[in-house]
Amino acid sequence: MSPRLLFRTFAFAELVTWAGLITALILRGTGVTDAMVAPAGGVHGFVFLAYCVITVFVWANDRWRFGAGALGLISAVIPFATLPFELVMDRRGRLGRSWRLAPGEDEPRGFVEQVQAWVLRHPWWSVVILLAGVTAVFSVLLWLGPPIPKG
Repeated sequence: MSPRLLFRTFAFAELVTWAGLITALILRGTGVTDAMVAPAGGVHGFVFLAYCVITVFVWANDRWRFGAGALGLISAVIPFATLPFELVMDRRGRLGRSWRLAPGEDEPRGFVEQVQAWVLRHPWWSVVILLAGVTAVFSVLLWLGPPIPKG
């Protein structure tokens, strides 16, 4: 999977989960039901964390400037902003078609590139570690509770 496809997939997933969460909040606010808020919030939180990890990964691969990478992360906080960000980055040619640190490609320089090269050379272990890490962070956040207390 190319950096472009990976980023586009998660940018769209982030948008979809925002829509689900906002719909659930509207249903709760109008008194229809509050049963959808917890699952929609949970799915959105998980996709949000995964999107942030993937944004940093693509940022490093495609050597985005700091402002572009930071804007990519900030776009996850604003409802539906990941799609316009992704479209602009794609139009500008900033979403790579290949991994530059894949085996047989560029040699990594610095800590971030060393980590990325290891991930690209050990994809299955990387997926397991990534899922475990995102799940651990997600679990801690669930244990802490929602960002805005109910009531």
